[in-house]
Amino acid sequence: MLDTLSEPVIIAWIGLAGGVVLGLAARIGRFCTLGALEDFFYGDSVERLRIWGIAIGLSIMGSFAAQALGWVDLTQAIYLSAAWNPWASILGGLTFGYGMALAGNCGYGALARLGGGDIRAFIIVLVMGIFAYMTIAGPLAYLRIWLFGGGSAALTPPSIAFALSHQFGLSLAWIGMGIGLFIFALAAASRSVLQNPNTLLWGALVAGAIVSGWIGTQWVATHGFEELPLVTHTFSAPIGESLIYLMSASGNSVSFATGSVLGVLIGAFLGSVFKGHFRWEACDDARELRRQIFGAALMGIGSVLALGCSVGQGLSAFSTLAYGAPVTVICITIGAAIGLRQLIQGFHQIG
Repeated sequence: MLDTLSEPVIIAWIGLAGGVVLGLAARIGRFCTLGALEDFFYGDSVERLRIWGIAIGLSIMGSFAAQALGWVDLTQAIYLSAAWNPWASILGGLTFGYGMALAGNCGYGALARLGGGDIRAFIIVLVMGIFAYMTIAGPLAYLRIWLFGGGSAALTPPSIAFALSHQFGLSLAWIGMGIGLFIFALAAASRSVLQNPNTLLWGALVAGAIVSGWIGTQWVATHGFEELPLVTHTFSAPIGESLIYLMSASGNSVSFATGSVLGVLIGAFLGSVFKGHFRWEACDDARELRRQIFGAALMGIGSVLALGCSVGQGLSAFSTLAYGAPVTVICITIGAAIGLRQLIQGFHQIG
């Protein structure tokens, strides 16, 4: 394969394949961060949260099984190679979660809605991608570095599994897979899951997309000649990277990120057509659009501070059991709860 296709192209195809699965999961499997939280807080339902729990548990098990088999070296992932800054995780998570509530979607969810014809989501995607790159390397980068520093390499992998393995001398793989199995069991141990196998199916497919990213990019990095990073799906900086590629393709190359973003759009389009949900939608309320733009900007900033979005931290970083993953996920949940409460109280006041 490396003889016929360039390494960036192969990486992009791997990202695209996983992205299609994630797009289908959003449109057919109703896999959505904000939707799951809304169901939990205001719908008295945990079914969509169970999909998340199943996906997290299986992605942890798959990632550490791949580590044990020598298919991947998780210490090369950015979540374990960079030193963890807890304050960045907390502030970034809160900012992202609050912005997600205001925008009505996370970056991944906005891509999925855009694939279904929602032009409002197009604005969210654009604004989030722009503000993410403004925070990475633009004017907001100065403030980020002033507040949290420029980042440094981790002396030891900031991972729960690595720490427990070092502390007690136990097998890294068994610790990781054991934690993953525990999370999976908590999420799947329900009569509703047995009655609705789609919950298990979509959770497993989402986990497969995450693990396949690790394995695929590691394989190309190991067998190729270019120095390529170990990555999997996230939808903060990759949206900005995809926008840059669209504007500078002749002097740039595709990547896992561009493939992943395109894959979600394709998968969401196919899923919406299959369900008969595809339709063009636009925003006819200036106040709603203003709120969504502001929320998207907050998501772009928060995701960079936290080193990932609801997918990047909630699944990809969690699959490595990085310290920052549970902290960021908790803060995203708190930020989203505050934003949803504010919106609902506002609607009640209007009524």
